[in-house]
Amino acid sequence: MTSKQRAYLKSLAGNLDPVFQIGKGSLTPEVTQAIAEAFNKKELIKVTVLKNCFDDPNQLGAMLAERTQSQLVQVIGRKIVLYKESKEHKKIELPK
Repeated sequence: MTSKQRAYLKSLAGNLDPVFQIGKGSLTPEVTQAIAEAFNKKELIKVTVLKNCFDDPNQLGAMLAERTQSQLVQVIGRKIVLYKESKEHKKIELPK
């Protein structure tokens, strides 16, 4: 992903509400599976890491991206933005 594409996705993510929250149970297989399934309907997903989760949001973002075969767009504070291109429900057209 180029920096121009990443910047475009960041601008789109600014208006998104978080779809998932990671709490004190951290990154469970159920949460990972739910996020992976959400990529069937959405290409861009925002996740919030709650204050009672003591894991580093940067590490959680990297693990989520790896486990869901998506791309980590950004981590700002306790918010993680992930992108995965959809073949069936493509809505986001990335700049070249």
